[in-house]
Amino acid sequence: MSGTDTPLEGWRPAFRDWRARRPFLGGLLLTLGGGWILLTVKASLKVVIHVGVQGVAGYLLPAVMVLCGLLTLFSPAQRIFYSVLGLLCSLGSWVTSNLGGFFVGLILGAVGSCMIFGWLPDQEPRVSRRKRRKAARAAAQGFGDGAGEPA
Repeated sequence: MSGTDTPLEGWRPAFRDWRARRPFLGGLLLTLGGGWILLTVKASLKVVIHVGVQGVAGYLLPAVMVLCGLLTLFSPAQRIFYSVLGLLCSLGSWVTSNLGGFFVGLILGAVGSCMIFGWLPDQEPRVSRRKRRKAARAAAQGFGDGAGEPA
C-alpha cells in the first residue's frame, strides 16, 4: 500500500470530503436566509394564530426555506426540487415576512437557491490559476529542452 492509498484521518479531511460532494455553500445560505427571516418576524406565535392563515405564512415560508436548505445538505440528489421550492419561498417571504427579513433573508435565500440549482455533482474540481500556469511552464520547459535535436 503506497502513501497515497491510506485513508484520510481526522475529522477535517472527512468533513472536507463530505462537503465536496454536495452544494454546501448554497444549502448553508438558504438555511441562514430562512433562519434570518424567522428571527426578524416580530409578532409572537399567539398573535399570528389569531390573525389566520396569512399570518401563519410568515412562519411557514421561512421554515420551509430552512428545511429545503438542510435537505439539500443531507440529500443532494433532490437538489433541483429543493432549490426551486427554496427560491419560491424566498420570493414569497417578501410579502409575508417583513420584506423578506428586511431584504437580508430574501437575498441569502435567493442566492443560496441559485447556487444549489447551478451545482453539478460530477464536475471536475477546479484547478487554481497558479497551478495551471505552473503546469504550462513545466510543459513548455520540457518541450523546449529537446528542440533542435535531430531524430
